[in-house]
Amino acid sequence: MSNYFDSLETRSTDERAKHIAALLPKQIERAKALGGYAVSLSEVDASAVKTLSDLATLPVLRKSEIGKSQAADAPLGGFATRRAPGFSHVFQSPGPIYEPGSVDHDWWRIGRFLSACGIGPGDIVQNCFGYHLTPAGMIFESGARAVGAAIVPAGTGQTELQVRAAHDIGVTAYAGTPDYLKIILDKADEMGLRLNITKAAVGGGALFPSLRQEYADRGIACLQCYATADLGNIAYESDAMEGMIVDESVLVEIVRPGTGDPVAQGEVGEIVVTTLNPDYPLIRFATGDMSAVLEGESPCGRTNLRIKGWMGRADQTTKIKGMFVRPEQVAALVSKHDEITKARVIAGRDGEMDTMTVQIETEAEQSDIYAGSIADVLKLKGKVEIVPVGSLPNDGKVIDDQRVYD
Repeated sequence: MSNYFDSLETRSTDERAKHIAALLPKQIERAKALGGYAVSLSEVDASAVKTLSDLATLPVLRKSEIGKSQAADAPLGGFATRRAPGFSHVFQSPGPIYEPGSVDHDWWRIGRFLSACGIGPGDIVQNCFGYHLTPAGMIFESGARAVGAAIVPAGTGQTELQVRAAHDIGVTAYAGTPDYLKIILDKADEMGLRLNITKAAVGGGALFPSLRQEYADRGIACLQCYATADLGNIAYESDAMEGMIVDESVLVEIVRPGTGDPVAQGEVGEIVVTTLNPDYPLIRFATGDMSAVLEGESPCGRTNLRIKGWMGRADQTTKIKGMFVRPEQVAALVSKHDEITKARVIAGRDGEMDTMTVQIETEAEQSDIYAGSIADVLKLKGKVEIVPVGSLPNDGKVIDDQRVYD
């Protein structure tokens, strides 16, 4: 395998750990100096935070907290090491939430993903990510620049013009959402124009196996990444297509939804990311997305941690009988009883009435001993089911809404 972006991708576990141990305390120290972390990290000894295990002792940062801070300290909320005029760009995401950006070399680290796609000098990338307010267009433009590829800043829409540009310019690679490439290809067929696209770097939506196969049948190798406006590139596929390889400048944890507690390897949970970007030090940032760690290393030769990719949303907050039940409440129920290993709330219907069943993994035999805790923590009464330890699905769900609304 080849197309490595740099030597960091193939270093040993010990080399990576030493590098992290040198960088992470400095990043925590930067964060401690910022207003956004004035309370959450004030008592933390930055010099003692050198590993993922050390990170797990720190509080989780949620996007809603950044939004609240930005309302009081506009526009970046005290989470960036520069004020807004010190950055090249300031973007807006739904909320609204504002994120900084820079034209410094591959600031969002997408070059690593594009390199894994085989994109480099000699390629012309049609960048169909949006350039308006949100950062996706600039994120991928920055990555294309980092690998030496030329860029067509196409943005979204105007499909006929997109096809004409791809044909006339000789575009060889596509960057955009997974499904929009198909729209371009179908329109090109309709217009009778042959395109030279052989590589596709996609994100921002699900890449279904059938769609990837359709591209492969057209001679296009399509790989996907997992990135966010806040963090940039988090993980990416290589041509091995066995999970997603975590980027070298972020640290990824998988935690139980509603908590900051790491789950066992292979168990599905929420993705929490710490970035090593000195300009925007997000510490244990909860993405709201779920995944699981894959054992071993990628066959492509890249040695960093792998995750399975996007496996749903972690925010499973559900209204039952007029009351919201949140993942953190389910976590609190589990922590209230040492013998409970896992719990799952199921929302259902009986006629026109909501029902709530709480499934509890425990070796205890009497379900009624948990009724009081459930009413106290969840603020609702419901049926209790004792299930064997290890029997609940490994899907990251702690609240399962089984009601049919149509």
